Formats: sequence, C-alpha cells, structure tokens
Amino acid sequence: MAMRTGFVSLFSFAILFLILPSPDYLIAHISSIGAAPATASIPKLAAQANTSAKQSLSREFTLDGSKVWTDTGITLEPGQRFVVTATGTLRYSDAKADNGPGGLARGFKDLVRNLPDNESGRGALIASIGDPDVAQPFFLGANKDVVSPISGKLSLGINQSSGDTPTGSYTVKLEVYAADLSTPREIARQATSITGIDNDLFTKIPRRIGDKAGNPGDMVNFLILGNEHAMKKVFTTAGWVHVDADVKSTILLGAIASLEKESYLTMPMSPLYLFGRPQDYGWAHAEPVKVVESRNHLRLWKAPFTVNGQMLWVGAATHDIGFERDQRNNGLTHKIDPDIDLERDYVEKTLSSTGLVAEVTHFLPKDPMQEAKTATGGSFHSDGQVLVLKLSDSATN
Repeated sequence: MAMRTGFVSLFSFAILFLILPSPDYLIAHISSIGAAPATASIPKLAAQANTSAKQSLSREFTLDGSKVWTDTGITLEPGQRFVVTATGTLRYSDAKADNGPGGLARGFKDLVRNLPDNESGRGALIASIGDPDVAQPFFLGANKDVVSPISGKLSLGINQSSGDTPTGSYTVKLEVYAADLSTPREIARQATSITGIDNDLFTKIPRRIGDKAGNPGDMVNFLILGNEHAMKKVFTTAGWVHVDADVKSTILLGAIASLEKESYLTMPMSPLYLFGRPQDYGWAHAEPVKVVESRNHLRLWKAPFTVNGQMLWVGAATHDIGFERDQRNNGLTHKIDPDIDLERDYVEKTLSSTGLVAEVTHFLPKDPMQEAKTATGGSFHSDGQVLVLKLSDSATN
C-alpha cells in the first residue's frame, strides 16, 4: 500500500513541476498551505436540521485506538437527523502531542497515509452511512449535526490507517431524531420489467462506447430514466462527484490540491464516444489518496430519443484498479477491473440508497455481450445484463 500511495504523491509532484508556468507561481500557492486543523465539510450531508423533530434514541459509545470502525447498530433513513458530541484524546507514538476528535493538524505525511477520509486530520472522529463497500466517510469532529441523505447503517470511526495503534479513547454521545418527512422518499422497488425497456430499444443503443478513432471500448451497462436535474441530484446525493472536462487545468488543480492536502476526485476522464459524441457527464467515486490510480467512475450520454416521453441516460461504468500498457500507442493507461458487473452493481447500491430511485430492474438484451476488450486492449467480461434505474418524481424537485 505504501508503494501505491507514494507513487500517487510523486505523480502529483511530477505533474506539478511539468506544467506550472514559473517558480513564482508555485511559491505563491505553496505559501498558502497551512497546517490548520482539519475542518473538512460534508457537502452532501449539511442540510439544515428540523429542530422540532422528536428524538428517537440516545446512545453512548467508547472508541479506542485499536480499530478504525465501530458499528453503532443504528440504521438511518433518508432525512433522519443525528447529533454527535465527542470528548477524549488519542496519542500516536510518532505525534508530538495528544489530539482530540478534531484530529491532528494535517501535514505532508498525510499524502502517503491511506486514511479513510483524506480530507480530515489523522485521528479525527469520522462516520459513514450505508454499505461499507460503497459508503463515503465524512468528518464529525467534537460536535456535528447531520441529516442523512441516504438509508443505511451508521458507523463511527477514527481517521487512521489500519496499522495505527494510538493510546486513549473517545467517548461519543449520539442522539438520533425522527426523519424530516417534508421531502418524499422512496424505497427503490425491484421490478421485473419497466415499460419501454425492451429489445426494440436496444436496437437504438450501441452495445459499446468507443474512442475517437472508432475503436470499440467499454460496454454500455446501465440506463437511467429521468430528467437532467433528477440525474444530477441522484448522483450528488449518493456522493459521486462531477468530473472536470478541462484536462490541462484539472491536472494543475489536482497537483495543487494534493499539496494543500485536499482530496481531488475530479481528475479528468478521457473522452469516449457514443451517439457520435463524447460523454455528456462523467462521475467518480474514489479513495482520495489513490485517485490517480484507483477510482470508480462512469460516463453518461443523453440518448437522442426518449422512452415513453422520459429522458434516457445511457452509461458505461468501470473501476480503475491500476495501470497497464495502451496497446494502441504503447503508452500508459488505466487498467479496469475485468469483472465489470461489480461496477454496475456498485452504481446500483450507491444510487438506490438515496430515496430518489423508484424502480430498479435488469434487462438482458438479445445476443448479450459477455466478453470483449477495451479500446486500449484490456479485457473484460460480464453476464450481459444492463441495469435500469427509473428515478422518482421527488428527484425532479
């Protein structure tokens, strides 16, 4: 793990010195980098709480330095509010002083530590909601009032690597309140079929996306029914970030963000083509410290036709897991997990938990695609099924 995260840091520094216009530019940005305590925000969870909501339970937990995560045994619903108050200290053997739930001031060593939440300081009190395989950790600190945007189990954690063994503990008081029902939420219904999703539709949708030269690439493995506002809302609620389109400026911002010890998920995706044009949207989930090497990502195209009057988004989702040789030009490119059904299922899990998906189904087109190669020469396999998500009416609000 140290080799992989160290590589990412070196990569960021190398890019920085290759593209910055002058040493003065670098100095100006580095001078703004401080060692302030972590104050990471929770952009997807910062909704104002309904202070009149009725408290449903109150519990207290002790978190010691022997493990990263503690399961609270509490399952939250979308719109449900919880308030955290934490006290206590931890002491890391290589730290100069104790730290509280706000965590240690961030330093350059944090660039090569594999922390659950790379935006927060080491030792900070953090949390996650939902399936551990897909949940995005976020900062709590000593006091936090949070409204859950999704359903799922609540876990409390210490922002440290698995090898950290600090002494001390945190005492965490957790108060949970009834959900704010002012915004309708739905539980995604598993449907046997959705009207309009049939083989006639798939005669209009290419099975694969491709590069600019027309070389076939990733498989089309999911569809979304809903307008543009609803599509963006469901992804942002689930914690996906919109990927920048300007490659040059994005690499620059990514290098600067690394120096400032901020996660930077929006590293650019290469343009790939469907319906004769590059993707309309790119979305990513990633472990921030490994964003250059490993991330869950997808591309979306607005179809040039509708399904029963509804806007249709056609997507291809893959999981970058490393690097490999680009067989088109012998360059270096991302290697995807060849079992692309895992990424399709990842998309389903993250979006379905938001309360903004009405129906979910899987459709097996005629002559399904089950094995092929990407445009860069990597192989992949699938059961051939395409995920279909129909967004709820509340997603349009």
